[in-house]
Amino acid sequence: MCDMGTREQALALVAQGRSLSSISRETGISRATLRSWQRRIEPLKRPTGRPCPRCDDIPRMPEQPAAYAYLLGLYLGDGCISAHRKGVYYMRIVLDRTWPGVIDACETALRAVRPSNSVCRVKRQGCFAVSSASKHWPCLFPQHGAGKKHERPILLEPWQQEVVDAHPWEFIRGLIHSDGCRITNWTTHLVAGVTKRYEYPRYFFSNKSDDIRKLFTDTLDKVGVEWTTLARGSNPFNVSIARKASVALMDTHVGPKH
Repeated sequence: MCDMGTREQALALVAQGRSLSSISRETGISRATLRSWQRRIEPLKRPTGRPCPRCDDIPRMPEQPAAYAYLLGLYLGDGCISAHRKGVYYMRIVLDRTWPGVIDACETALRAVRPSNSVCRVKRQGCFAVSSASKHWPCLFPQHGAGKKHERPILLEPWQQEVVDAHPWEFIRGLIHSDGCRITNWTTHLVAGVTKRYEYPRYFFSNKSDDIRKLFTDTLDKVGVEWTTLARGSNPFNVSIARKASVALMDTHVGPKH
């Protein structure tokens, strides 16, 4: 039996005019099951939603702030929020299939931030879209808006900045897991007439949004990580972390994708 999120995701694809065969190939759900959901032979049972902490008379902080900080990083890197019917919004994080551990961590964070809402994984070419439906994603992520994130201002609300300040490494990890990487560079030096190869690790973060890069580097500054900006043409959208002590800090708190 598939959960409600999986059914809603499949029905959303049906509503887009997709054929049942193509949806079946993408999701692994049989055409017969899709037809039954389409005809409401198996009615969807909707769980009672947990109140949104930002919608209370006195807005509260997220119940799982560390998970929220991580999910915020993922969302700013590779996420989007899109409107569906009846005031429901889908949060989608698109992640490379090469890193199943990151996909698992994303699902765990989505479930922690909105425990009453189910999570669905949709397999696409080379990646998974990890998504969850809720009426409250725009309340929790006010950076949602029309257009691409790098074409509009991306600023944190004071309460979000408070969460990031309390859990900076979770925020950094989310950004690295979405738009960053850890690689090993190498160089050669001539020592006593012999050419020797030296390898050294470094971290990169790349994003076209000046605001998102600044959120990343401001947080690095707060935890004592040194960084530099690399330019491609006239667009300095690559942040590099290469100093040995800073890489060691990143390895302790972030580590390679897995």
